Amino acid sequence: MKLYKLLSFCFVLATLTSCTLTENIYVNDNGTGKFSVDMDGSSLMAMAGDQLGPDAKKNIDSTFTFKQLFEEKKDSIAKLSPEAQKELKKLENFVVNTKMNSEKKEFLMTISTDFKNVNELQDALQSLSALQKLEGGANASTPFGKGLGDNNSKLSYTYDGKKFTRKAVIDKQKVAEKAKDSTADMSKMIFASSNYIIKYHFPKKIKKVSNPNALFSEDRKSITIQYPFTDYMENPDKLNFDVEFEK
Repeated sequence: MKLYKLLSFCFVLATLTSCTLTENIYVNDNGTGKFSVDMDGSSLMAMAGDQLGPDAKKNIDSTFTFKQLFEEKKDSIAKLSPEAQKELKKLENFVVNTKMNSEKKEFLMTISTDFKNVNELQDALQSLSALQKLEGGANASTPFGKGLGDNNSKLSYTYDGKKFTRKAVIDKQKVAEKAKDSTADMSKMIFASSNYIIKYHFPKKIKKVSNPNALFSEDRKSITIQYPFTDYMENPDKLNFDVEFEK
């Protein structure tokens, strides 16, 4: 299966029922780290079984970069606007790993990248939504169409060793436009039973977190916060919080 066909197929698969998306950030002592989004759609494999068609019966263990994928779709990319091409360029170093096993009822997808500073992650998820612009690619019902990365906000991260901040600023104009979109209710229904989980790992012990629902690891260097996916989509600023560290 070609890379883009595989990616599009997996995106569509993930929208058919509830799935769990986990945003991971690992920060090292020097401020470098790794960012990933894990998508677990195994519940779909267990529920739907043979109804998913022949592609879902194939066992897949695939790893590729977006740079490879864009080479496959270079003719389509050349037809996009300079702005859209610039957005896609940001994704070149992202790695996609997909595991699908019909016997084990397993469907896992991870999209990850390394960073030199968390500031590099500004709007990383929003850049993923640019994939829907590619011919034959993810359409409006996929996680990277009217889903992940398209929640009408600008997301940023900051970290200075003393404090970490995750902040989404809502674009009111896009919200107004979305209110007129006839597919909005469909997107809401698709993600109604899905969850968005944040797992952040730091090199220092955490003193406090502004979100009262944060769960700490035993060594207090990691936090986990779970949200309904509808919060991520409709009220992304609910996912804003600060983390302060011990001296």
